[in-house]
Amino acid sequence: MGPQTTKQRALEAVEALPADATIEGAMERLYFLAKVQRGLEQAEAGDTVPHEETKKRLLK
Repeated sequence: MGPQTTKQRALEAVEALPADATIEGAMERLYFLAKVQRGLEQAEAGDTVPHEETKKRLLK
């Protein structure tokens, strides 16, 4: 079986929610997973900020 589709990942995330989950909770979870996926894709593409540069930005 190949890589999971976005739909498959979303369905798994929704199915893993507790029975009393709210729509807002489900939306937050899906949004979080989308941001993590985007970050992983950016890192894979080399679109990252070096550690020292990050420290400089945070200390401003």
